[in-house]
Order: sequence, then structure tokens, then C-alpha cells
Amino acid sequence: VKKANLRSLSTVRSGVLGMTSKTIAVFGATGGVGLESVYQALNKGYKVKALARSPEKLIIPPGSGGESKAGKKIESPDLTVVQGDVTKAADVNKIFQDQDIDGVVVALGGRTKEVGTTMLTEGTKNIIEAMKQAGSKRVSIVTSIGAGDSYDQAPFLFKVIMWTILKDAFKDKNNQESLFLDPGAAGKDLEFVIVRPGGLGVGPPTGQINVLNNKETAGSIARADVADFCLRALEEDTYLRKAVCIS
Repeated sequence: VKKANLRSLSTVRSGVLGMTSKTIAVFGATGGVGLESVYQALNKGYKVKALARSPEKLIIPPGSGGESKAGKKIESPDLTVVQGDVTKAADVNKIFQDQDIDGVVVALGGRTKEVGTTMLTEGTKNIIEAMKQAGSKRVSIVTSIGAGDSYDQAPFLFKVIMWTILKDAFKDKNNQESLFLDPGAAGKDLEFVIVRPGGLGVGPPTGQINVLNNKETAGSIARADVADFCLRALEEDTYLRKAVCIS
């Protein structure tokens, strides 16, 4: 296990988000990791543009927000919310209009019966194309332990769920990852980091994350720490163009 003290990594990166007043985009902004990404980014001083089908669901998350603030609407002059669907290219393109986007967090998710069996792949295709057109490069993509070549790192009981309840979801996740990892893939030339977290929990960000080698089984991790990792990956180059398993 490699311990990644993410609090110290912001000085390593020479470029993308090292300065204030930078703007990031968050897709999947009303999900657990997405909400954390939006809230933490605002607290770090970034401007945020978020795509959401239901903007009213952009609420303060319990992990970073704590019990006293959790559930309240996220309000900030630095937050721009665009109502839309990630599977519609025109909606995705709106995020990149009128403003340079310095980094992107892709935290798409949801129940397959509600979002469909190809939402992750189709939505990410739209994001990649929009990034290319806008000249944006840096992106963190949240998938899951068990995706791609990390299958053996998933706990046994989670593998059972992957074979059954989440079968379609993991097919979609694998296809989503292939958009960056396959030779000649659409997102191959972007500055991407694929983030594969273990079991997701609730709690404040600790800044201490286990970066697993390919023989280690993943444990649990707070959504707040996953978001923290994604934001830090926009700032430094340690895991550039890699798929990283964390817990």
C-alpha cells in the first residue's frame, strides 16, 4: 500500500490548477462524489460549473459539510449550474461555452434502471469531444474497483454483486474506461486520471488515501476522500494517464 498524503501534493504540479480563480467542471454533480467535488472545489477557491439534470439536488454533502450544514443548498457566486443531460452533446457543450475550463471531474453514476445501460460511456464520449473542442486537457474520471484490470482487487462479495446486480453497470464502466485506455481511444491524448475507489462511505476528507498496487484488495473509502483525490489529480502529475485503485 502506498500512502498518498494529498494535502502535500498541490505544490508538485507546475500548472493546471496551481493558481487561484481557475474553473473546473463537474459532471455527475448531484451524486455522492460529485457533490463532494463541487463543495470542496468551491472551498478551495475554484470556480465551478456543474451539469445536473436536477439542479435542486445540489446540496451540501454530509462528509465535508458536517451534520450542521448537510442537506442545505450549495450557494456560491462561484458556482454556475447548467441544467441538462450528459448524454446530450448540446447540454455538455454548454459547460464549455463562455469560459475556459481548466479541469474536469467526471463522477457519473446512478442506478442502471434509471440512467440506462450506456449512460457512462455515451456521456463520457460527449465530455471528451467537448473538451477537445474547447482545448481543455485535464480530467479525473471516477469508475470503481473491479473495473478494467482491477477485477482481482475487488473483495469477493463485491465480485458477486458485479456478476449479478451490477453486471450491466460494470460493462458500462469498462467501456467508459476504454475511451481513455485503449490504443487510439478518443480520450487517449487528454491528461486523464482514472480513479477506482473501493467501497464508498460517508465521512470528512482525511487526506490520507491508500493507493493500491495490483495485488492488493481494496477496502472502503469516504466519498469525500475520493473527491479530494480527484481534485488533487487535476493539480499534479503523479498519476497522469494511469488508472489508480484507492481505498
